[in-house]
Amino acid sequence: MKPLITAADLERVPQNGELAITDDTLITPLAREEAERRGITFRVATAREREPSSVAASVEISQEKSARVVAIGADHGGFELKQQLKAHLRDWGYQVLDLGIDNADAVDYPDFAEAVGNAVASGEAWLGIVLDSAGIGSSIAANKVPGVRAALCYDRATARNSREHNDANVLTLGAKLTAPEAAREIVALWLSTPFAGGRHQRRVDKIRSIEERSAKK
Repeated sequence: MKPLITAADLERVPQNGELAITDDTLITPLAREEAERRGITFRVATAREREPSSVAASVEISQEKSARVVAIGADHGGFELKQQLKAHLRDWGYQVLDLGIDNADAVDYPDFAEAVGNAVASGEAWLGIVLDSAGIGSSIAANKVPGVRAALCYDRATARNSREHNDANVLTLGAKLTAPEAAREIVALWLSTPFAGGRHQRRVDKIRSIEERSAKK
C-alpha cells in the first residue's frame, strides 16, 4: 500500500513547515494546493529517518487496510467516476467490492444503492460508496436498508462530520456535481476519519432506535 497524504493531514503542520514523506507517497491535488498556500514543503525522508518502529507501524496499517473491504456501486451517471475511485482505493490498500454498473448504459440508481447498503449492513463490506449524478437519490435509497447510515458529502467538512458525528457507513457522491480531484479527496478523508463516539454515540443510538421502532410497526 502506498502512503497517502490528503489536505486533512496538513492541518497539524505549521505554516511554512515541512513534512517528511517516502518516495512512493501519493499526494492528492487538494493537499498540494493547501501545501502551496501555506508554504509547506514535502521532503523525502532518508533511510536513517525511517525507524524500524515506523516501518512496523506502516506494515500494521497496511495489513489493516488490506483486510477492509469497501463496496462501491454506481448508476450510469456515476460509472466513470466509480472506475477512477476504484483505482485510488486499490492504490491506498483497500479491497474493492464492485457491485456495478459495468458500463455507461442507463440503469436505475436504487438498485446499486441497495446492493451497496446490503453489503455494508450484512458485514460483507466495511464501508460503502455509491455514485449517481447528484448523489441525492442514492442517499435516500441506501438509507432504506436497515443498518445503513448513508451521507451525501460534497466537501471535506461534510465528509469528516458524517464519520465523526454520525458514524456514516455509506458515502454517496454526485458525480456530475463533484470534480474527480475533489471526490478523491472526499473519499480519502471519509475513509480515514474514525467515529468520535462520546456524546455522538447516544445520538447514533437514537437513530438506530427509530429504525427499530419503525420495523415493529
